[in-house]
Amino acid sequence: MTDKVKELVSSCLQARDMAYCPYSQFPVGAAILTADGTIIKGCNVENASYGLTVCAERTAIQRAVVEGHRQFTAIAVTCDIKDRFVGPCGACRQVLMEFGSDWTVYLTKPDGSYKQTSLSELLPLAFSPAHLAK
Repeated sequence: MTDKVKELVSSCLQARDMAYCPYSQFPVGAAILTADGTIIKGCNVENASYGLTVCAERTAIQRAVVEGHRQFTAIAVTCDIKDRFVGPCGACRQVLMEFGSDWTVYLTKPDGSYKQTSLSELLPLAFSPAHLAK
């Protein structure tokens, strides 16, 4: 594991600890690695009007965009489930695809162990901005 991957995995675990999830009690953390090596963290933020809840992955993307980033190479995602690896929800997979299909995805357990996959594997035959090109 490279130092950058260690930092990315550690950052997603830290972000999970900041989750605001009083309704589901299901904290999720994400950390995105930008093309220039910056790591941006996000956590889930729930709302009493459940549909307004924002997932950790989308929080991280929105923070990154606000900070001027548009190119990404990897994301690490974690939750509190200890016995298996859990991936982003379908909506988050689609939001990540907006910024390209070449993401490395680290599905991370609470103990820091992870499974490496890719966004293309998690969202095959994806709809993307290329489909809107004329």
